[in-house]
Amino acid sequence: MDVPLWLWFAVIGGILVMLAIDLVAHRKAHVISVKEAAAWSVVWVTLGVAFGGYIWWEYGAELGQQYYAGYLIEKSLAVDNVFVWAIIFAFFGVPREFQHRVLFLGVLGALVFRAIFIALGAVLIDQFSWILYVFAAFLLYTGWMMIRKRNEHMDVANSKILKTFKRFVPMTDAYHGQKFLIRKAGVIVATPLLAVLVLVEVTDIIFAVDSIPAIFGVTSEPFIVFTANAFAILGLRAMYFLLADLIHRFIYLKLGLAFVLIWVGIKMLLLDVYKIPTSVSLAVVAIIITVSIVASLRATKGEGRHEVHVENAPPFRIASEEEMAEAEPVFGKRPIAAGIAADAPSRFHEGDEPAGPGAQSSGAADANDRSSRGRS
Repeated sequence: MDVPLWLWFAVIGGILVMLAIDLVAHRKAHVISVKEAAAWSVVWVTLGVAFGGYIWWEYGAELGQQYYAGYLIEKSLAVDNVFVWAIIFAFFGVPREFQHRVLFLGVLGALVFRAIFIALGAVLIDQFSWILYVFAAFLLYTGWMMIRKRNEHMDVANSKILKTFKRFVPMTDAYHGQKFLIRKAGVIVATPLLAVLVLVEVTDIIFAVDSIPAIFGVTSEPFIVFTANAFAILGLRAMYFLLADLIHRFIYLKLGLAFVLIWVGIKMLLLDVYKIPTSVSLAVVAIIITVSIVASLRATKGEGRHEVHVENAPPFRIASEEEMAEAEPVFGKRPIAAGIAADAPSRFHEGDEPAGPGAQSSGAADANDRSSRGRS
């Protein structure tokens, strides 16, 4: 596939323009309604399908089918991201009007990291063709593990990612609007929104570990791998707001995704024995996903929309007007006596008194003691 440099720049430029339009359309924090999410979903899916039509027209049916197969695989696997995001947001009690900004930055980061993974994957396949068998074995293993653990969900409270974050980053328990960082008593601390963003970003990187090998199972063209990923990911935010309150109904979807990974793994293993036509792969993936969705909706018929509930979630809250007013600029001028103490508390609670001049060590120790008792 001969892709001119201008087409790469045109695609990347188009993606940036679409992200800018999305950012402007949601520049003010507000709750995304199901109707708005559905409208944006139609826009993103239309763009993704239309680009596939261009590939088909310009480069032929085979590459067009490869794009659609890759797009369908990535779009399907992305639903698993949506389920995990819903659990993360529920655990942190993220107000709905703040969720879009987190997902926007999360998707932006996902595009960057996946581009890096795709480039690395393309280089590895070009230099070591046998790496495809490693990818195939990994997909088979991942698919089998998904079947075994299909009823298990992410345990945010015991997540190593969150524990590592809290260990190294001081964090308040209150949301200060859409801010990720604030300065309190001279100390720069994270808001829960930053912890949510980190979890969203890291979990997407983990998901990319199996989705990137999966799409390389249906096409070896880096341009198709990248564009199929990009157009599938761009619609993730809208998909989340559309499906987040319905994840309890897709009871067989994870099983379907597991079979998709196993199918792609088998296809890769047979590369030197029999090359399964792309049209067959596309049909098999479409049938598996369709059957799993229809079976799920039939089995949960009559159940309505409701928010995800996570047991034993910490009491995160929205900062009061007084707390918002007391928060100092993160990058602005700060008081001379204030500084970032090495033993700063990992949590601030309403009513805590910051350490003052001349009593910095004992004040910090008292705050730390109160914080420890409050969490024990």
